[in-house]
Amino acid sequence: MGLKDYKIVWFTEQSMNGKIPLDNPNMRNDVSTMYTLGVEHYPIFGIPQALQHFGEGYFDIGIVTLPKTNTEHLLKFDLIGDLKKLCKKTVSMQEGPHWLFQDYTMEQQIWWYNTLTEFDMLFAHNLKDVSYYRGLVNKPVHKMPTLMLTEKLNIKSRVDYDAIFRATNTDSIIGGNMVRWYGGFDSYMVAQEFGVPISAPSMGRKIDREDELDINHFPYMTWIEWMNNLSKFKYGVHLMPTHAAGTFTLNCAFHGIPCIGYTGLDTQEELHPHLTVYDGDLEQAKKYARELKEDEEFYKECSESSREYYINSLYNEKNFVPYITKIFERLLDD
Repeated sequence: MGLKDYKIVWFTEQSMNGKIPLDNPNMRNDVSTMYTLGVEHYPIFGIPQALQHFGEGYFDIGIVTLPKTNTEHLLKFDLIGDLKKLCKKTVSMQEGPHWLFQDYTMEQQIWWYNTLTEFDMLFAHNLKDVSYYRGLVNKPVHKMPTLMLTEKLNIKSRVDYDAIFRATNTDSIIGGNMVRWYGGFDSYMVAQEFGVPISAPSMGRKIDREDELDINHFPYMTWIEWMNNLSKFKYGVHLMPTHAAGTFTLNCAFHGIPCIGYTGLDTQEELHPHLTVYDGDLEQAKKYARELKEDEEFYKECSESSREYYINSLYNEKNFVPYITKIFERLLDD
């Protein structure tokens, strides 16, 4: 059987209903995964209504992304009980770093843990997250690669532009704002080593007076706009201590943009191995930045290898689909 033969439903805190269209303006990692899997999506707080509408056992697989916030509202209905009635197999998808639930109230932590133990299978972002959840609950846990759709959306890689374009677009970009979650200040300090203008996306955590730094902050933009805009940059830095989907470093690799980042994030370690440093090692990060700036051969090696690693990785649709299909086949055969 192929992916399209399965009836899959995915519940998140997003408001989308039904199938995901290709022209969805927010075709980032989880949404592109939903599109590729051909799932139906519904808001997580609507699970009881979905059960009432579709009936018991309607879906083969039900995937749930437990939200990072508003957890208290999930305690108001039998989420896992209704989900098990609606779907033959149930799967949890990691949201945020694996330790995040430990910031909840004690009641919410116990609920979260008990709920997790009731799923048939878990998906995690990184190999270290896989190990964490396998140790936490006695359930099968698999890595869910952060999928990126590009060909179907006609997104052009920086490496496909001519030499003039690349020579005239030499700025640096950091992966987040000036908060601990994103490690923006550390990235900013390292990016200054390039001696070129610095830009950053606005991630919803921007703090007061951040605009006073010499950083060009982008406004919110669609997925295609973001990817096209990213192609203009020569250097990337994302020293984010909070490890989750690793979207920024993945996006850089697609464009062949060398990105300096921390260990523990699979997209960083797999796609930018020459530029990966231990958590907090700003000294080595700055050395890599200077080497990228001063050594053309080193820059070329990092750029070409990141692009090649991406092409051969599970993060693109060609390799992702057979990988995830086998996991679902084993799940439904159990």
